[in-house]
Amino acid sequence: MKETNKILLIIALCFLQNTIGQSKKYSADWESLDSRPVTKWFEDAKFGIFIHWGPYSVPSWSPKGTYEEWYLQWFTSKSIFGNGSFSGDEIPDFHKKTYGEDFNYIDFAKIWKAELYDPQKWAELFKKSGAKYVVMTSKHHDGFALWPNKHTTQSRGYLWNSGETGPMRDLVGDYVKAIKAAGLKAGLYYSLYEWYHPWYRIGSKKFVTDYYHPQFKELVTNYEPDLIYADGEWEKDDDYWNSKELLAWLFNESPVKEQVVINDRWVKGQRHKHGGFYTTEYLREVINFDKPWEEIRGMGLSFGYNRNEDLEDYNSPQSLILMLADIVSQGGNLCINVGPTAAGKIPVIMQERLIQIGKWLETNGEAIYGTRKWKRSYQWSVGDRNFKLKKEGHSYVEGDYILKQTIDQQPGKAIKELFFTQKGDKLFAISPMWPGKKLIIKNLNLKEDATIVLLASGEKLAFQNNGNNVLVDIPEYNPLSFIPEDHYAYVFMITNANSSP
Repeated sequence: MKETNKILLIIALCFLQNTIGQSKKYSADWESLDSRPVTKWFEDAKFGIFIHWGPYSVPSWSPKGTYEEWYLQWFTSKSIFGNGSFSGDEIPDFHKKTYGEDFNYIDFAKIWKAELYDPQKWAELFKKSGAKYVVMTSKHHDGFALWPNKHTTQSRGYLWNSGETGPMRDLVGDYVKAIKAAGLKAGLYYSLYEWYHPWYRIGSKKFVTDYYHPQFKELVTNYEPDLIYADGEWEKDDDYWNSKELLAWLFNESPVKEQVVINDRWVKGQRHKHGGFYTTEYLREVINFDKPWEEIRGMGLSFGYNRNEDLEDYNSPQSLILMLADIVSQGGNLCINVGPTAAGKIPVIMQERLIQIGKWLETNGEAIYGTRKWKRSYQWSVGDRNFKLKKEGHSYVEGDYILKQTIDQQPGKAIKELFFTQKGDKLFAISPMWPGKKLIIKNLNLKEDATIVLLASGEKLAFQNNGNNVLVDIPEYNPLSFIPEDHYAYVFMITNANSSP
C-alpha cells in the first residue's frame, strides 16, 4: 500500500511539474501574440553588437553615406538612397572598373573565403566591449544563407549558402557556439524578403510556404537563437507573409519558445505596433514607446564594412558612449554594428571603439545595465531644443548630432546637461561634461541619509538642498586620476533619492 501511494505521489508530482512548466499558448492573431512579454534579460542588457557580413563584404564599397550591404540593389537598380546626392551610376561604374563587365554578384560568393574568421576572437572582443548580446546576419536581402541550407540552393538552382560555396563553412553555427560559450546572448538577423529570388519577384506564395517558413524553422531549430531580428517586411502585407502563423509556431512549438526575443518587423507598415521589442535605425527623436525598444546603427553610415569611409566618417568613442547614455535614459537599448572584412577580421578602428566603450562601462556600467527610465530622461539647459541635421534631407543621423546636443553647444541652443537612469533605490546622473565646482541637479530634493558618489573615483560627495535643486560639491578636477575613457561621460550615483519630477 505504501509503495502504491508512493507511485501515485510521484505521478501527481510529475503532472504538477508539467502543468506548472507549461507556457501560455498563443494563437495566430496579433492580440494574443502581442501579449507575450519581452524576456527580462533583453531589457537589462542595454548594449548589444550587430554584425553585417556576407558576399557584399568582398567589394565592401559604396558611396559615402550609404549602406554598403545594399551593393546588389545599388548595382542592379541604379538607384541609391542615403546621405548625399547620387546619380545611381556609382556602383555600376565601380563594379565595371574593378571586376569587369562579365563579373556577376553571385561570383562574389565564390571568391569569399572568410579565411581569417575566428568566432572565438570575435566573442572575446564583444565581451571586452561590455555588450551583453550579439546579433549576426544569417541572411540579408541578397538571400545568401550563412549556414548550410538546402532551401536556398533548391529554390534558386545554384549554390547560395556558405556551406556549399565560398567559405565552405557553417558561419552561423560557429558564431552561435562561440558567443554562447562567452556567456553572451546569441541573436540572428533574418531578412524576410529577397531582392531577386525568382519566386518572390513574381509574387508567388510559394516563396513563403516552400521557402521562407521552412528555412526560418530550420534556422531556429538548428541554432536556437536567443533573439531574432526580422527585417525586409516592407513590401508585403500580412496576408502574404503569414507572420502570425509563423510566430505562433515560434512561441508554442519551437525549441526557444520560452526565452526567445523578437523585434517588430514582421508585416508591412506595422513597426512599433506588433511583435516584441520596437526598433529604430539612425535615430532622430524617440517616440514614447510602451514596450522595450532598440536603436541600431553603424559606427559610420554603413552596416556592412565600407572601405570607402575614412576616419572622419566614424563616430568618436565619446559620441558612441553619449548615444548609449541618451538611449538608455529613454528606456532603450543601443545595438552598434560592426562590419567584418571579407576575410573575417573586424577592422581595427571598430575594435578600438568597442574596447573604449568597454573600458567606460567597466567604471560606469552600473548606470547602464539593468536600469530603467526615470521620471525625466534628461536635464536641459536654457535655450532652443529644436535641433536640425547637418544637412536637411539626410536619411541617417550622423554622430555629431548627439555632440551638438551635449558638449558642442550651438549659439542659442540648449544642451542635455544630464542623462538620468534608475535602478532600485539608486538614481544615476550622467554628465557629458565635467561640471566644474558645483553640479546642479534640478527638481530634486534629497533626504539627509542620501549619498552621492562619483563612480570614476569612488569619492563620496557633499551636497545641499537648495530650493527645488540639489547642489553637489565637486572635488578639484584631476584628469590624471581617471583613465582616458572615463572622460567621455561622468556618472554620479545617488542613493536614497526622494525626488520630484
